[in-house]
Amino acid sequence: MHWLVHPFRERSTLLFLGVLLLALTIVTLLHIAVPREQPLHVNAYTVNLFGKYLSYALLAVAVDLVWGYLGILSLGHGAFFALGGYAMGMYLMRQIGDRGVYGNPELPDFMVFLNWDSLPWYWQGFDMAWFAFLMVLLAPGLLALIFGFLAFRSRVTGVYLSIITQALTFALMLSFFRNEMGFGGNNGLTDFREILGFNLRSNDTRLGLFLASGAALALGYVVCRGIVTSKLGRVCVATRDAEARTRFLGYRVERFQLFVFVVSAMLAGVAGALYVPQVGIINPSEFAPLFSIEIVLWVALGGRATLYGAVIGAIIVNYAKTVFTGVMPDAWLFALGGLFVLVTVLLPRGVAGLLAVRVRRRRGDDDSPVNREVAA
Repeated sequence: MHWLVHPFRERSTLLFLGVLLLALTIVTLLHIAVPREQPLHVNAYTVNLFGKYLSYALLAVAVDLVWGYLGILSLGHGAFFALGGYAMGMYLMRQIGDRGVYGNPELPDFMVFLNWDSLPWYWQGFDMAWFAFLMVLLAPGLLALIFGFLAFRSRVTGVYLSIITQALTFALMLSFFRNEMGFGGNNGLTDFREILGFNLRSNDTRLGLFLASGAALALGYVVCRGIVTSKLGRVCVATRDAEARTRFLGYRVERFQLFVFVVSAMLAGVAGALYVPQVGIINPSEFAPLFSIEIVLWVALGGRATLYGAVIGAIIVNYAKTVFTGVMPDAWLFALGGLFVLVTVLLPRGVAGLLAVRVRRRRGDDDSPVNREVAA
């Protein structure tokens, strides 16, 4: 596990973790220590909103891992995010028990409404937290393993792979919309009450989920950074830049691609699991191909192949979405599209690229050959 130690020797990783820890501490103190009547008080709704941003940031890091360092433009990572969310949603539904509308201790309300006689076999075990949390990792990981094995073994690359990943999430969306699938159909899973015995409507629970999202983001970032700075990461970058040459050198490229793809899918599943209890619902719209495309926009705006740029992009875009949907609900998509066009034209390497240029200028070595190569 020495590859996990290497990121802590990097100044960029320590800076990222320090900024994240500072942000978590400030929000927590402003929520707990500052009285509600004070303007600096951060209310429970805002804490919940920040927690959602952090779960999105973890999802963006997962996408940047495969797109930025493997060159795989996945337009289906929303599927892995949604599968992790559904695994968590199934656990939360089982926790309701006989407190539902129909008072059935075994069947969720939507199953009673649809006249289901018994709990489906694939719902068994989700009343136990450890099993549900395990499925948060295994469900998206297994799907990525099967899909990646078939795709990479067949050497499907480029735009063809992107289209197939988009078709995958679209097919799952259509499947989950069907009531007979047993996942709530169009309405999905909702009306959650508690998690691990804690009331989800409690402010303390919301703060705990916010901190858990921050911890998951930190851990996910370190894992991804450990991968990309290891020998595995160097092979991934070589595959991205010259796959045929890497194969010629004797590397089984598909094995590296499959491993990183599965890790990325599992991180996306964790992001989905953290997202669901904070928003209170999971439905098939999370499988929508448009959502997966939006995730790619987060990474592109923040800066591809940087990891921290993906975090910046996810937070900026989702904050902008929150603002625009309140100010101009009918035109926020145009504002978001305009923001992306401006960044693409003016900042081709994203916000992270702009920050890197400023750092090099401050050090006075912006024109050095090494930095020109890194910038390229």
